[in-house]
Amino acid sequence: MSHFKNSTVKIDNEEKMAGLALFTDDLPAKDFLWCRPLRSNIPCGRVRSVNVPKLPKGYYYVDAKDIVKENVVNIIFSDWPVFADRRVNYYGETIALLIGPDKQKLEELARMTQVNYDEEVPNFKLKKSGIHKEFKKGDLESVSNDYDYTLTETFETGYQEQVYLETQGMIMWLDGDKITIKASMQCPYYIKNAVVRTLGCDPSKVRVIQPAVGGAFGGKEHYPSMMAAQMATAIVKIKKPLKMIFDRDEDLMYTTKRHPSKTTYTGYVKNGKLVGVKAHVQLNGGAYKGCSGVVLARALIAVVDCYSIPNLEIEGDVYITNTMPTAAFRGFGSPQTIFAFEMFIEHIAKVAGLDPVEFKLKHLVKQGEVTAVNGKFHDPIILPELVEKAMEMSDFKHKYALYNKPGSNRGIGFSCFLHGCGFTGSGESTIINAQLKLTKDKNDIVHLYTSQVDFGQGNRTTLKKIVSDTLGIPEEQVTHEAPDTDHTLSTGPTAASRTIIIVGYLCEKAAKHLKEIWKPGVEQEWIEPYVGPDYIHWDEDTMQGDAYPGYAWGVNVVEVSFDPVTYQVKVEGCWSTYDVGHAIDDRIVVGQADGGLAQAIGYGYLENMEVAEGRFRQKTLSDYIIPTAVDLPMMETELIDNLFAYGASGAKGCGELTFVGGAPALGHAIEMAINKNIYKIPANPEYLMEVMENEDH
Repeated sequence: MSHFKNSTVKIDNEEKMAGLALFTDDLPAKDFLWCRPLRSNIPCGRVRSVNVPKLPKGYYYVDAKDIVKENVVNIIFSDWPVFADRRVNYYGETIALLIGPDKQKLEELARMTQVNYDEEVPNFKLKKSGIHKEFKKGDLESVSNDYDYTLTETFETGYQEQVYLETQGMIMWLDGDKITIKASMQCPYYIKNAVVRTLGCDPSKVRVIQPAVGGAFGGKEHYPSMMAAQMATAIVKIKKPLKMIFDRDEDLMYTTKRHPSKTTYTGYVKNGKLVGVKAHVQLNGGAYKGCSGVVLARALIAVVDCYSIPNLEIEGDVYITNTMPTAAFRGFGSPQTIFAFEMFIEHIAKVAGLDPVEFKLKHLVKQGEVTAVNGKFHDPIILPELVEKAMEMSDFKHKYALYNKPGSNRGIGFSCFLHGCGFTGSGESTIINAQLKLTKDKNDIVHLYTSQVDFGQGNRTTLKKIVSDTLGIPEEQVTHEAPDTDHTLSTGPTAASRTIIIVGYLCEKAAKHLKEIWKPGVEQEWIEPYVGPDYIHWDEDTMQGDAYPGYAWGVNVVEVSFDPVTYQVKVEGCWSTYDVGHAIDDRIVVGQADGGLAQAIGYGYLENMEVAEGRFRQKTLSDYIIPTAVDLPMMETELIDNLFAYGASGAKGCGELTFVGGAPALGHAIEMAINKNIYKIPANPEYLMEVMENEDH
């Protein structure tokens, strides 16, 4: 896209370009004490004793014995302790905090502290299910006994690290008897609620303020809640201001990642149609469940991607292992299954002797059809238009015919995909209950208050723009400050592609109401509660019904070349089309799209993270490789309007959508280039060498 017809300058553009933005580690913190986690150096066992050296004056030790109320991190499943108490379940689990004014002294004290364990045999395999979900659609048994072709395949995806620009960090101090927190985060109210639960205090005694935040991608959705609970326990004990900032190696080693997965499909083809699919999705949840149940649910909802398959038997499990807990990451489960099914649907078409491209297009869902979980696609679907435009941009058909032969060492692949926007089912109405506040002062300046965190994606700018456009006033007449829980109602977390489709919709509705009652020169306020579409009915236990308020859609085309000597893949071209309803700001959406696709391509062939005896082997950015500008071509992106009735100006979500299709499009291109099937990502040179030398692939 060469021009941006409706774009504005980001609110924080000038301060960030000038290097004036204050991130957590930049904030004035004179006389703050450093917090240094004391972590387990075994993956599993009972803690017999901790021998702490004599601490110098001004140094402190805080552990589970200092917990005020509940030793649990406030996540969806409340099983992750703030401090390990009598046992540890993964390498790096926090046993205590060592606190003091000198970081180097804290490192020395940590080395001198001796933890005595009764070690146990750890489990690193997917054998102990902690969460199970299943559902059916149609009658799979009837088609599994009457088919022309069948195929069973298993696909694997690995860990992925968020590699946000700014590492995890938090400062905390007492303002009278109130705990005040600034942190690199996504969800101010998650942090507040976590501290309130751990301390058992009144919510009015905790304040969370968002400074500038340098990236998140899900990695700062839940992990800061644990840091906050640990530091709050310490501040109650020692009454001193505290600071905890991770260095990059520490962040890579000890923070949550994307769930590795293993997905097995069995498909049945009859009369040229894929009439039934059986699937089992396995996710590695690590040592604690945390938010993995919701990640599993979203993986299962996307288990057959954007394709209409009448008969399904689907089950999934989150397995508990003695490894670092896995948690939120852009896409939240759907990238794992969308990769797997996109690869599988082309493979089964080949087995049936059918053209894979035509086979996929024949199965695209249409408006009014039944979803995988027996809901309904209520809104118009323009996937065929997205496909046609992406193929035109990339010259797909010509290149497909040119490269699709042994020895070409070139390949081109495409993926079609959907992504649900907002919390699952009726979660927005029954769990989040977002409320948005607009105020107008005597100078007719409008103040927008949300709890949405801008960590680079531009939502402070976009939400402000929705309000100014709706009121018909200049953008300069609207302010949108960063969240502060003392002044901002909860509009929910900055996650799940919900900011624009949910909070943007609230902005538009609130602004319309304020416009109706507008009185110049008079202070006014409007609070807008979220009310979802009345057709949304969802049963989380049975996984049945309308899974999302709405869906966004996309198509990615990726072209690659392959070096048969080094087994290296080079990405030669990327073309994308998206239906995000209506883009409130073209430049911001295309920025999300290009960033999402770059991250997805890294997931697909570069970002290798392995665990050995419970420890991540890749500990630095020298051995955990992410794509740079050298690894990626210029990206061409087109946005095609398809207005959504329940979105501001027809807008839907785009943050997660623009990630989920990149890896399978890349995978298809690699398969064509090497003339072999692949079943695992990242498809790095080591894996591709194995594939090329294995006659079974």
